[in-house]
Amino acid sequence: MGSKNTFIGAVEIGTSKVTALVGEYTGREIVIIGCGECPSRGVIKGSVVDYRAATECTHNALELAERDANERIDHVFLAQTGGHLEGFYNEASVNVKAADNMIEMDDIRTVCELAKAKDLPLGRMVVHNIRRPFRVDGRLVPTSPENLVGQRLEVGYWTVHGQEQRLADNIHVIRGFNLEVRELVLSSLASGHMVTSLEERQNGVLAIDIGAGTTDFVLYRNGAPHTTGIVAVGGAHFTNDLSIGLRLTEAQAEKLKLRFGRALVQARDKSEKVWLDGNFAIGDRQFARHAIEGITAARAWELLDVVRRKLGHAFEPEDCAAGVVLTGGSAKLPAIAECAAKVFGTQARLGEAPSWVNENVRDPGFHTALGI
Repeated sequence: MGSKNTFIGAVEIGTSKVTALVGEYTGREIVIIGCGECPSRGVIKGSVVDYRAATECTHNALELAERDANERIDHVFLAQTGGHLEGFYNEASVNVKAADNMIEMDDIRTVCELAKAKDLPLGRMVVHNIRRPFRVDGRLVPTSPENLVGQRLEVGYWTVHGQEQRLADNIHVIRGFNLEVRELVLSSLASGHMVTSLEERQNGVLAIDIGAGTTDFVLYRNGAPHTTGIVAVGGAHFTNDLSIGLRLTEAQAEKLKLRFGRALVQARDKSEKVWLDGNFAIGDRQFARHAIEGITAARAWELLDVVRRKLGHAFEPEDCAAGVVLTGGSAKLPAIAECAAKVFGTQARLGEAPSWVNENVRDPGFHTALGI
């Protein structure tokens, strides 16, 4: 390569589409120079179920991104989602060794290693060890505690782990393109980082990323990720509900969802009808707008309520001053923010990419790859 710059690939193998971005890393900053997208095949609820099909569409997205960037990718950072991912919290504490009670790097290293030392079940692999803020004698320390004086140093980690085989399948897809996967990145951390500010994360904020097959969430407190999770439900389930409830094909149900679906029922008149195609051709049919909205609203409420229940006591509206931020392709459902505000009892808004992001990748469907 002529330049010393590194070309980084950010890849999300989603249920509905595969997204690949190319970033040029100059040593100081990353500039996004290429983008590729391809409809997804062989992926269900964020997991690869047909290796050949998933490989083909991922390679198409990578090729498009490299062609757009006019550069070869050096290595890839790969988004991870799926119902097989789980998290647990573990903490440790040590007595400060020095006679003058000044905390040294050795104390920090020891307490971190102890907090991460919990064994995983067989066949599981760590995706992320997410450190929460340190405490010195019970006092929260937002930065490094090195050189502070105290008798007791504590730290905790939220550890995210997944099935080794599922993670290996995803890595294998990228390796088939002769590329190294440098790191696995939890989808919720990537998109959450993209749509929340440093100040919001400090004040407490919940980011929810609603994709086609999964919904990923991350709760931030004191500037750090506190709890993460995944619900194996997404936009495809809204479509499926309409398909069953109104006896439609998936394609027809998707069309109705995009045109008339809402996360809260707005239609007052139960007799108001809407056309499936609106071209009055043979096969065009009418449906009650109230019924469409009722089906999508019920699913939206249920999905957000599952997220709230999964968070349990970790989520309290008073500890989440910045409220709820929604992103992902399926967060474009009208009234989703109002629905979230009701479910979580706090303010909610749609997440937006920062102003520096180019127009062509500002869509919520790109937030995970951008976050990576």
